[in-house]
Amino acid sequence: MQNKYEKLFEPVKIGNVTLKNRFVMAPMGPQGLGDSVGGFNQRGIDYYVERAKGGTGLIITGVCFVDNEAEHHSMPSTPCPTINPVHFTRTAREMTERIHAYDAKVFLQLSAGFGRVAPPVDPDLKPVSASEIMNRWVDIPCRALTKEEIHRIVKRFGEGAAIAKNAGFDGIQIHAVHEGYLLDQFAISFFNNRTDEYGGSLENRLRFAREIVEEIKKTCGDDFTVTLRYSLKSFIKDWRVGALPGEVFEEKGRDLPEGIDAAQLLEQYGYDSLDVDVGCYDAWFWNHPPMYQKKGLYIPYARAIKEAVNGPVICAGRMDNPDLALSAIEDGSCDLIGLGRPLLADPDYVNKLRFGQTELIRPCLSCHEGCLGRMVHYGWLNCAVNPSCARERITELKPVLKKKKVLIIGGGVAGCEAARVLSLRGHQPMIYEKTDRLGGNLIPGGTPDFKEDDHALAKWYENTLKDLSVPVYYNTEVTPEMVRKANPDTVIVATGSRPRVFGLGDDSKVFTAEEVLLGTRDPGSRVVVLGGGLVGCELALWLKNNGKEVSIVEAQDGLLKLNGPLCFANISMLLSLIESKGISVYTGSKAIHTTEQGVLIETGAGKEELNADSVVLAVGYDSENRLYDELKYEVRDLYILGDARKVSNIMYAIWDAFEVASNI
Repeated sequence: MQNKYEKLFEPVKIGNVTLKNRFVMAPMGPQGLGDSVGGFNQRGIDYYVERAKGGTGLIITGVCFVDNEAEHHSMPSTPCPTINPVHFTRTAREMTERIHAYDAKVFLQLSAGFGRVAPPVDPDLKPVSASEIMNRWVDIPCRALTKEEIHRIVKRFGEGAAIAKNAGFDGIQIHAVHEGYLLDQFAISFFNNRTDEYGGSLENRLRFAREIVEEIKKTCGDDFTVTLRYSLKSFIKDWRVGALPGEVFEEKGRDLPEGIDAAQLLEQYGYDSLDVDVGCYDAWFWNHPPMYQKKGLYIPYARAIKEAVNGPVICAGRMDNPDLALSAIEDGSCDLIGLGRPLLADPDYVNKLRFGQTELIRPCLSCHEGCLGRMVHYGWLNCAVNPSCARERITELKPVLKKKKVLIIGGGVAGCEAARVLSLRGHQPMIYEKTDRLGGNLIPGGTPDFKEDDHALAKWYENTLKDLSVPVYYNTEVTPEMVRKANPDTVIVATGSRPRVFGLGDDSKVFTAEEVLLGTRDPGSRVVVLGGGLVGCELALWLKNNGKEVSIVEAQDGLLKLNGPLCFANISMLLSLIESKGISVYTGSKAIHTTEQGVLIETGAGKEELNADSVVLAVGYDSENRLYDELKYEVRDLYILGDARKVSNIMYAIWDAFEVASNI
């Protein structure tokens, strides 16, 4: 059978390692995947093996530190081969052997440390860096690494690589002349003001990275493959300030000409491949692109590197669209496709693509809620749309002994996820949805072009439930009498939520965000959005992108104050976009009533009238749980899920549904 994506499944070499296809699992922070002695725990092993099982040609682990003296990392932090080499080898060997069983290769990512971008946790320990500069997050000065410390870290890289080689790893990726981590702080003159042989010229600033690859090659042999995570351009406007796409600014970090020169030098030093992106912690929304960045955003930068070096180039960064990935390979922009978050969302992405089942690939939303959001807040790597990510063993679905007829009321994400899991286990679920499509709040939420993957998730549920032969009854509002007549074994109420509304006097021009997003109400050309949470801010951005004059009125003292564990990359980019596009923001303010000209608001400075054709409410949702209350004394096996239970976000609707459906 002809597959249009055959070129993505051609074998390709990195150094002396031959990969079965062009797909690479991009390195992502392995929080929660290591144990207290520096090895991989069972969750970590299962997590990486699952992606190899799913068809990925090369697995690159998340960051593993080689040194714990210059920069202290409390354990369990991430795996570390040099803390207890025997234990590391024991746990890693199990993982590499299992990965190799699926004809995949695996590289260990080794790190010199975070430097100025590490959040300080001990007031008595100064963070380290190339020079005495300020920490990224707080006003604490870093101390400069001594030459003795640099030499020790270089030695540890050689030791760590040798241990990794013995543990079955096929190669090493160095973390990183990328994203402003410690090696990058040495490489970028904005951070490096040293006067010794590790500062000054570009060659001196790259000396640390050069000595690392030379030490590994000396220890493990010239034929042992070493790659480098590399950022071509920094996008730093100033300390802790990043530039937006298309913005004209003076680059304070690494700019393109020096980035290309550095790439050529790094290849000369012995790096077999460059894994390319752009950005820095001061411009974090480049390295960790939220949905507000376009798909394939690194392709032009990968192409610039590809034209300058001889070795293979890896390009990640929202590359989940297979047509985009194919075009990047065909036009020579890169040699390999990096998939990070898409493999969290669907570990079987590569096999599904190989078999032509693109409609069954679960999409990544670029929301960062399950991955970076939970990593920062809870020290744990997960995925919003895939509850099994990094929990593969404990969430393994168990077949049922007795099939149950399960009536699911509501076809939002909670109802759909429950039906999916129940069907996989052998139950007989059926969904009743009052509208003409599945998805619930994904439908209005996915209207802005930058939220296209919300609609893709709704479509994925539709395709998956069809593939599982789950019956879905549309345009059907369930009543208690219908439930009694159906006589199901189990009932799941997933009736969602309704937008919160309140009167403002003349409400003829007061609409809900949902009405505007669905196109049932025309907001006019001048719009005041009440509510500066995620819904309100994204609505305002979308309206502004469509030529509207927009203001946001928020009662809190800032925007995005009452949301879940949003990733800093998403927050900072969304706030920067709101500012750069000239959206007026009134915080610590509330609407009083509508006027003939618009709406009267009360601010900290007094009352002010805003001209507006419409006032759009984005002030939250209330649970729609009336049907549950009517059934709770009649149905013994009754559950309430999603917003109907508690108004939250996509992640917790899916996760709660998975939990309940796994145990019915």
